[in-house]
Amino acid sequence: MADDLLDLPAADLVRALSDRRCSAVEVAQAAIARIEARDATINAVVVRGFERGLDAAREADAALARGERRPLLGVPMTVKESHNVAGLPTTWGIEHFRGSVATEDSVGAARLKGAGAVILGKTNVPIGLGDWQSANPIYGRTVNPWDPARSPGGSSGGGAAALAARMVPLEFGSDIGGSIRVPAAFCGVYGHKPSYALVPVRGHAPPGANGAPPPMAVCGPMARTAGDLELALRVLAGPDVPESTAYRLALPPPRHARLSDYRVLILDNDPRAAVDGEIAAAIGSLAERLSSLGASVARRDDALPDPGHTYDTYVRILMTVVTRGSGAQSMPAHDFLGLLDAQARIRRAWTSVFESHDVVIAPAFGSVAFPHDDEPDQEKRRLTINGKAEPFFPQAAWPGLASLPHLPSTAVPIGQTRSGLPIGVQIVGPYLEDLTTIAFAGLIEREFGGFTPPPGY
Repeated sequence: MADDLLDLPAADLVRALSDRRCSAVEVAQAAIARIEARDATINAVVVRGFERGLDAAREADAALARGERRPLLGVPMTVKESHNVAGLPTTWGIEHFRGSVATEDSVGAARLKGAGAVILGKTNVPIGLGDWQSANPIYGRTVNPWDPARSPGGSSGGGAAALAARMVPLEFGSDIGGSIRVPAAFCGVYGHKPSYALVPVRGHAPPGANGAPPPMAVCGPMARTAGDLELALRVLAGPDVPESTAYRLALPPPRHARLSDYRVLILDNDPRAAVDGEIAAAIGSLAERLSSLGASVARRDDALPDPGHTYDTYVRILMTVVTRGSGAQSMPAHDFLGLLDAQARIRRAWTSVFESHDVVIAPAFGSVAFPHDDEPDQEKRRLTINGKAEPFFPQAAWPGLASLPHLPSTAVPIGQTRSGLPIGVQIVGPYLEDLTTIAFAGLIEREFGGFTPPPGY
């Protein structure tokens, strides 16, 4: 029974545990058995804290026996390697940090544990979280359960692969350049990039770093259902100290309860980032189905900020963040402040967009999962899209759509290519209206179907 329960959404598993249909230890043992049986060929769960996890499961069973009820009590899960979990390594895949062990939990890990989650281990990342693949010299390469010759995405690629292979029902990732959304799309699972600063990022940093939160960087949940994204987000969201002295979180409810009431804007082309025809066709099909159910679907809004200006602003801020400490030449402080001014104007433009629309549907990335590429210079890499060799890095335009203006974005699977690879999109919504994008993802899931496991898993 424990193995069967592991296939349930986390929300249903919580109810099964509270009803005492199974123990948290039995479910944890089932998850460990799956990891041991399935991960040898995937290499997703690269840090294993099984004994610690079983201790946490025993504590969960004791709490359940006392009548306690918490949002994730007894649910086994994994977290991205870049999150500090006391007693487990945090290296960010960087050779220099090999052997580094966290001494305390990140804010997110602590909140998950406080909600009763059983953290069994940590999942793989690229070096410094800087790729849409997940390979590094410490842990090696993670492959996509749908096709081992292809990337699971990055930088939360190990987590997406573990979810797709049904090792665990829940994962905790991070995102600044699509690091939740791209792996979710490549592996056919769900992921949520929260509104900026909604989930504290303290404790998600390379060893020895404990400073200001990086611009645009967020931490958020990944799962196999939209409902589980909301479940985890409610645990993770809320102010950190010292703001928590006065601030309280009150997320607005979803804008609508029915698909027919939503006003949807489709954005599926960008002058810099090509989109595969099968992804565009899947988005077109989704748009038609939404329209047939009564939703208002548009493909243009003159209030949208210029995509080229958005891309340039996003990439300049992004590269400032990711090259910090690398010896790269930095821009003058006044130039960076100018970028923040441009970001503020773009954010205001998006506020106007969401006066006319409730959500935006866009590609999470311009291709489906691509073959592994060991070329270290991303400027030299090429993606085959619609039979043409396209530059690799400009695909950042799609993640940047939501990252630069601090918007929530939920990645959702919507189909498969002719060759059987997952197709995912992102649902972008108004700032701090995270429950709207997750709810819309849930309505799509209910009406048109959601997660499908890869063959053999």
